Amino acid sequence: MTATESPTEARSADTPAESPARVIPEALPLQPEDPPRVGEFWLRGRLGANAAGYLYAASDETGQDAVVAMMTEGSADDAAARERFVFAVDELPEAAVLAHNDSDDDDLALWVALGPIRTDDGSSSASDERLIAERHGEEVLSAVLMDRIPHTGRLRGPEFRHYWEGRRRPGLFRIWPLPWPNILRPASRWALIFALVTMAVIMALAVFLAWLLFRNAEPLEPEPVIPTPSNTVTVTVTPTTPPPNTGSTGPTPTLSTPPPTTGIPSGTPGTGSPTGTPDPGDKF
Repeated sequence: MTATESPTEARSADTPAESPARVIPEALPLQPEDPPRVGEFWLRGRLGANAAGYLYAASDETGQDAVVAMMTEGSADDAAARERFVFAVDELPEAAVLAHNDSDDDDLALWVALGPIRTDDGSSSASDERLIAERHGEEVLSAVLMDRIPHTGRLRGPEFRHYWEGRRRPGLFRIWPLPWPNILRPASRWALIFALVTMAVIMALAVFLAWLLFRNAEPLEPEPVIPTPSNTVTVTVTPTTPPPNTGSTGPTPTLSTPPPTTGIPSGTPGTGSPTGTPDPGDKF
């Protein structure tokens, strides 16, 4: 160390530069089974989960941030768990509850939007509001799960467990109006339009190829039988060979059969034929 160097400069020269701090994401990505929208709030990611429900980071159409607590499929099917959820929401401060669905919707999972959360401007106030909303959501889900109730007496026997704890998928939800295409990014919208145009072109090409293949097809033989309203069937028979050309356009001549004769016919004696032609039977 020279006379001009300070101890801090010498220490920084000997040690390697510190690696940048690891950035922890605000929320985990949504899973395919997660709802894209609950009520008027669009969900952006998962903040936490337990057997009773999920915590989501959300925002409404105006950009107001919130934390949404939603029950799982198993807890939403239990009437007692639904009552505990409603009771826990009622115990929260009135200003902390932004919106919630109706508890009479027995076929849907209960949810509640907690806040208010100001826009994240880097200040400590915005972070505190988010932490408070998350804590309120954890209290609601813990009330459903009853994991913060103190035990009385000594613990004996197996642990208590709800019968629905294994069904941890998000509960049933209803979306109206439909979430797309409002939530899609411009790139996703172009991809959707391109997919629709591609399907239309493929269908048009298939119709055109079918027309090219069957445009010169011969009609069916024989022709289909079409019943009449009187339940009679008319069948058209097409002759396979044309009639012989008689050379005249008059009516078709009728053939007359000569009457039978008795005895020996008149003719040349010994010929056995009335016209004198040798009878082929005489040769045998």
